[in-house]
Amino acid sequence: MTDPGRLELLVCTYEHAMYRTALAILGDCHEAEDAVQDAFVKYLEKAPAFASGEHERAWLLRVLINGCKSRLRAPWRRRTTPLLDTYPAAAEEERLALEEISALPPKERAVIHLYYYEGYPTAEIAALTGEREGTVRSRLTRARARLRELLKGET
Repeated sequence: MTDPGRLELLVCTYEHAMYRTALAILGDCHEAEDAVQDAFVKYLEKAPAFASGEHERAWLLRVLINGCKSRLRAPWRRRTTPLLDTYPAAAEEERLALEEISALPPKERAVIHLYYYEGYPTAEIAALTGEREGTVRSRLTRARARLRELLKGET
């Protein structure tokens, strides 16, 4: 990367979307911050050239998702427990929904986040996660069904 202002523009443009994606996958705010930082470092190391901003965003998200998957496979992660009893949210209903989403397995959390919060269609989610489109659709269906059951049990 030859332009130093380019990285600053890149971070300002994509940091929030990348952080939300990492947080949805990892479920830990500190790990999500580290994963986003690692993705930007990889961008600096590789200095790829892109045809458009959309390709750039897709590349960054792909690197981020792969990094999150690696973090989930780490042996030390299996020996930790979450510290938060509740998650901060604007309203009680929103907090409950976030807790239910965080109770989903990481792969289902990821597709829910990419589909509903980032607005990606299933074909693009499949390309980002490296899985088949049918797998993404079935994970989305399973996640919706689990959320429906979890939320129905609370009312």
